[in-house]
Amino acid sequence: MTASLPRQASPPDEPRRPPEDPRHKFRRRALTLLIIVLLIGVPAGYLVISANQSRNSGKDKEAKYSATGLTAGWPSRVQRRLYQVPIPTNSTDVAYYETNNWKTSRLYVQFGTTPTGLDTFLKDVGTSRDALKEDDITISTRNQQVVGWEFTGPGPWAGSVHKQKDPAPTQDIVVNWSTPEHPMVYVVSRTIP
Repeated sequence: MTASLPRQASPPDEPRRPPEDPRHKFRRRALTLLIIVLLIGVPAGYLVISANQSRNSGKDKEAKYSATGLTAGWPSRVQRRLYQVPIPTNSTDVAYYETNNWKTSRLYVQFGTTPTGLDTFLKDVGTSRDALKEDDITISTRNQQVVGWEFTGPGPWAGSVHKQKDPAPTQDIVVNWSTPEHPMVYVVSRTIP
């Protein structure tokens, strides 16, 4: 005898929904599209902008550090403090260049100043005008070539080496007195990282 399964009642008919208004359908789809754009488009746009800024920053740094000569302008305060190069406030023709390697870091700086500004600079460095020796070019030929300095023009020239105990930097200083009221100062400050 075969067992018969009880008959299941057929589901009741679901009430029919009224047809959707075309304007409501359009608004619903537009809202969905707006949400998708906001959830995907805004973060994607942010990533593109961020990537461009990062790439541009890298290019700026690359250009700055691949330069092979002086950059017109003042070194940063951190650089001036680290290398102990206190450039007088009213200096002119200020330019600098920094090199770093595993053995030595150097800051090359040049500036024009007044005799009083020179005295202030030398005092702040820890030396004086008395330490300058006439016709003593204390910046090596190699260091001159790094930034394109040539100490062959009209002088008189005077130089000094201000040595300090490590880790304080040592400064090679050369002064051009061809215009006595506006001496040009050249400094190479080196420190061991």
